[in-house]
Amino acid sequence: MPKAKVDREQAEVRGRRAETIAAWWLRLQGWRILARRVRIVGGEVDLIARRGRTVAFVEVKQRRSEQTAAWALDEYRLRRVAVAAERLASRFARTGDIVRIDAIFIVPRTLPRHLPNVWHG
Repeated sequence: MPKAKVDREQAEVRGRRAETIAAWWLRLQGWRILARRVRIVGGEVDLIARRGRTVAFVEVKQRRSEQTAAWALDEYRLRRVAVAAERLASRFARTGDIVRIDAIFIVPRTLPRHLPNVWHG
């Protein structure tokens, strides 16, 4: 099997593991997971979660350090989440809900870091 394909598959497994960790972290904080890995034309969302009247479209980043995770959360990726959130909001949010885009960093040997409302575009 070509190395690039193996690398992509390993990255996929790591990404799914990070999303599972992030989903459990959110659950421990009182969130309910509404959907995982939602893809639509123009964007995708790793997790969609609700707590009370807030619906969060969550981008999950797993890296070796928080700094590299923050660098991986660039405007391009956030814009894709924003496009997906805009198109999916009517499916997951109700009238009067607060809809926002959050991020969660998964870094080895540390608790997940949840960053609320990271997109203001």
